[in-house]
Amino acid sequence: MRVLLCSGLMWLSLLASAETAPVSDQLEQLKQQVIQLNRELFLLEEELLFPPQTQLAVFLSADTGQFFQLDSVELILNDKPVGAHLYTAQQWEALKRGAIQPLYKGNVKAGEHNLTAVFVGKGPDNRDYRRAVNYRFAKADDAVLLELQINDRSSDYQPDFVVQPWSND
Repeated sequence: MRVLLCSGLMWLSLLASAETAPVSDQLEQLKQQVIQLNRELFLLEEELLFPPQTQLAVFLSADTGQFFQLDSVELILNDKPVGAHLYTAQQWEALKRGAIQPLYKGNVKAGEHNLTAVFVGKGPDNRDYRRAVNYRFAKADDAVLLELQINDRSSDYQPDFVVQPWSND
C-alpha cells in the first residue's frame, strides 16, 4: 500500500514539474515529499495500533546498581505474561548510566488491572535474587505510562523495586 502510494506521488510530481525545474531539484523535492509522507503514515499507524484510549506502556530504569545486577525481567498483566527481557552486561551498564528502556506497549480495556514485574538477578554478596512487585491501576480514557524503577536502598544495602506512574500533565 505504501509503495503504491509513494510511487504514484512520485510519478505525479514528476509530471507536474517536468518543465519547470532541473531533474536533480525535482528528485530532491520528491525525496522530501516521500520522507514527509512516510512520517505521516508512521504516526497514523501508531495511532491506529495503540490509540491513547487503550494504550499501556511500561518502561524500566535503574539508578547506580550497587546492590543489584539485573539478569531478566518478566511482565505479567492480569495473570497473563505479556513480555520478558534478558539483559546483557552492556544493556545493564546503559541502564545504570541513565537509560530508560521501553519494555511493553500494548492495549488494555478500561477498568481495573494488575501489573506484576518479576526481577531476577544478583543481589548483595552476589547471591541469586528474585523479587516481584505488583501494581494495581485503573485504566480510563488516557494512556497509562508506568516506569519500573530499580533503586539502591542504602539503609539496609538492598535493592528497591518501585512502580512509578507517569503523569500526562
